[in-house]
Amino acid sequence: MRLLGLLFSLVFAFSINAQNLKDKADHLYASGNFSKAIETYKSMRNLDDVYDEIAKAYIAIGNYGKALEFYEKANKANEDNLLIQYEYAKLLAKTKKYDLANEMFLNLIKSDSINPNYYYELGVVLEKQKDTTALRQFIKTYDLDNTHQKAIFKIAKHHLRKRNFTEVHGYVDKGLERYEHNVELISLKAQTYYHQEFYTHAIDWFKKLLALGEKSEFIHEKLSLSYAQNSDYQDAIYHRKQALKYNPYDANAMYVIGTYYESLKQFETAEDYVKKSLFIKDQPLGREYQKLGILLNRQKKYDEAIKAFQKSLKEDPTNTMVEFYILRTKDEYYADLDSKIKLYEQFIVKHKKSFFVKYAEARLQELKREKLLEEN
Repeated sequence: MRLLGLLFSLVFAFSINAQNLKDKADHLYASGNFSKAIETYKSMRNLDDVYDEIAKAYIAIGNYGKALEFYEKANKANEDNLLIQYEYAKLLAKTKKYDLANEMFLNLIKSDSINPNYYYELGVVLEKQKDTTALRQFIKTYDLDNTHQKAIFKIAKHHLRKRNFTEVHGYVDKGLERYEHNVELISLKAQTYYHQEFYTHAIDWFKKLLALGEKSEFIHEKLSLSYAQNSDYQDAIYHRKQALKYNPYDANAMYVIGTYYESLKQFETAEDYVKKSLFIKDQPLGREYQKLGILLNRQKKYDEAIKAFQKSLKEDPTNTMVEFYILRTKDEYYADLDSKIKLYEQFIVKHKKSFFVKYAEARLQELKREKLLEEN
């Protein structure tokens, strides 16, 4: 009896210790201390119940390779857990492993054929695979849940491409009944009115986007064009100038502003903008975009910097320096080591005789060492 009591005490103690570790790890995760949470989860004796928690923590720090590894373990250890399968499948889709994601979502649908999100996520994967049956999945999602905002957007967007304007309005109105501030649906509404040439209505809906804090070159450009169609040139000029802030080298926008000033009989100002347009069109912009990319890089605006460098490279496709700038910026911007390694390997193969290869090779070795340490 004493031995049995001792064994019971030990089992109870181990159970309490395991729960304490789990609680500690959960607290670290909830507090945003993801790396410490991972260490704590991994220190537990039985990891079967926390593989998915480890995967989520890896996602939080941007290490999708490790997250996939632990989701795979979680899936094997918890074969009947549909939530784990669902999260794993979504991560597969996010990391562009579309074939496997497709297979997993189909299996999820077999397990639960009335879950609308399974059909929606399958549709997204099929869309990435350029499979036209994606629309069928979005419609199935809508049939199961006619309040599903994302499915409504996908279906309405399809009808907008096909110029089925009545259908667009029908779906968008249905979505806005449930969520009146859905900016994606409001944008579709505005674009639909614009393509129907109902410019006053288009203006109202594009202004709703601005009121909700959505500001972009596209919105201001469409507002400018809509105002111009109504001969409201002052507002047309204002919004075209706002659009120029996103792309200050847009020679066409300069020219259009000139024509608006002409309509207002402000000929000197019109002349100034037309001259600016001609000057920009006559100049190669590779150096300017390269400089813009460098400035954005120094502010850690990596996504914008990449776009600026890509524009520079378009102006001069032979500029290896800009290609290297893009590579280094992506190195800073991306979290996944495998993606970085692949980018450097591609650069080295493409530019074997380039001055920058030795720097690329050195960085490639650093990344491979980091990956090795991570795997161990």
